[in-house]
Amino acid sequence: MKDKNPKSHWRASLGLTGILLALWFLLGFIAPILCRDWLDANFPTVGNAPFGFWMAQQGSIISFVIILILFAISMNRIDDKYGYSEED
Repeated sequence: MKDKNPKSHWRASLGLTGILLALWFLLGFIAPILCRDWLDANFPTVGNAPFGFWMAQQGSIISFVIILILFAISMNRIDDKYGYSEED
């Protein structure tokens, strides 16, 4: 059994949460709203829609689901590392 270190576990959890929230903000707000024209000009279309429009409609939702999956996998690894896994 690994030694439980609550401060290190909390620090790692907050770091992961901060990184993923920043990524969510980037993919959910900055890319589809503020950078839409740039995305339309520099990336190919997705189906019949320009990429900036697609990011605003579908890409941000898909990105959010991927971030949730990354969070679950990463938190399980952090829990295992600091001795807080569900199996213990």
